[in-house]
Amino acid sequence: MTNPSAAARPRAAARADGETYVAVAHSSLGAVLVARTAAGISAVLLGDDADALRAELRRRAPGAALVEGDATVAAAAARVAERVDSPARGADAGDLPLDLRGTPFQRRVWEALREIPAGATTTYAEVARRIGRPAAVRAVAQACAANAVAVLVPCHRVVRRDGTLSGYRWGVERKRALLAREGAA
Repeated sequence: MTNPSAAARPRAAARADGETYVAVAHSSLGAVLVARTAAGISAVLLGDDADALRAELRRRAPGAALVEGDATVAAAAARVAERVDSPARGADAGDLPLDLRGTPFQRRVWEALREIPAGATTTYAEVARRIGRPAAVRAVAQACAANAVAVLVPCHRVVRRDGTLSGYRWGVERKRALLAREGAA
């Protein structure tokens, strides 16, 4: 018999059965927390306070054992922070394996976002069209908001139809700065 409350839990909690390695690096846009499971990078969180980012990660994956001090994830965090600070000169972090956790629809959106090149932007409607769901514009926006892998899944490259910036999970000012650094703004 299936436990109904277990089925209702977020996917991240249901899959958080092992160790998650965590490191925090610092960029000019604030703290950059990178979390890695055995499958790959499961979170890149941006914020002003590293402890608040750790608390957010604990909320997202309450069953995970968070382990700090791993050299591999510390190097990944440094690469992501360098990418935030200088996308053109920064170390390529695009080759880091990802452990994307979400619904099949969300994962399709996130894969489409990964195809947007640095320096370019697109609209929510265009992403919806690219994934074959042209009427799902709001659902695309919600998938962008649910993205836990900042920069590596570049939801900051999605703008409104009129080209203006819309919400960004880690703040519109960070979105504006990321786009400007990529030459898109």
